[in-house]
Amino acid sequence: MPINQLRDTAAAVVQQLRKTYPDAVCSLVHDQPWQLLVAAILSAQCTDARVNVITPDLFARFPTLREMAAAEINEIETIIRSCGLYRSKAKSIQGSARLIVDRFAGKVPDQLHDLLSLPGVGRKIANLILGDAFGKPAIVVDTHCARLSKRIGLTDHDNPVHIEKDLINVLPQETWIDYGHLMVEHGRAVCDARRPACDRCPIAALCRYAGNRHRDEDKQ
Repeated sequence: MPINQLRDTAAAVVQQLRKTYPDAVCSLVHDQPWQLLVAAILSAQCTDARVNVITPDLFARFPTLREMAAAEINEIETIIRSCGLYRSKAKSIQGSARLIVDRFAGKVPDQLHDLLSLPGVGRKIANLILGDAFGKPAIVVDTHCARLSKRIGLTDHDNPVHIEKDLINVLPQETWIDYGHLMVEHGRAVCDARRPACDRCPIAALCRYAGNRHRDEDKQ
C-alpha cells in the first residue's frame, strides 16, 4: 500500500477509535513518574489489574523513590510476590531507584537513552514513561499494539523495534501516545488474539485482516 494511503488509514483508525474509546488512558494507576516506572516493571507477564492491587501497599510502604532505593530487597519481594517473577522485578525496581538517585538526582529521566540505562527498562517501558509521564511523543509497542497494527496493515513486521519505526512513519505525531492506549482498549474489547470480533469492529472497513476475512467468507 502506498505510504500516503497508509497514513490516511492510520489517521482514520485513530479518529474512529478515539470515538469508540474516548477515555482510553494508561491503566496503570500512578501519581508520579517514578510510580509509573515501578508499575510498568511490575506489569511484565502480569495484568495491569493485578499491578494496581499491589502498588498501593508498595507505595504506602515506600512513599518516595529514595525510600525505595534504600529498602530491604526482601521487603519489596514480599509485597510484590503475587505479580510473578517477583525476585527479578524487585531487583530491577530497586536497581532503577538507586540509579535514578545516584545518576539523575532522584528524578526519573525524560530522555530515551537515559531511561534505557535503567535496570528492567526496555523500549516499551521507556516509551510509556516518555508519553504518559512527560507528554513526549512516543509509541508503546506492546502485544496488543503489535498484533493489531499488523492486522490493520500498518506494518508487516513482528519485531517491536521495526513495528515502532513503521508506525512512526505513518501515524501523525500528535496521536502517538493515544495510539498505544487505543490499541490496548481495542485489543481487549474486540480484536482478541484468538478470535477477533470483526463483525462488531468499528474499524473493520479500514482493516486488512477484516477485509481479507470477509473476502474469504464470500468465496465459501
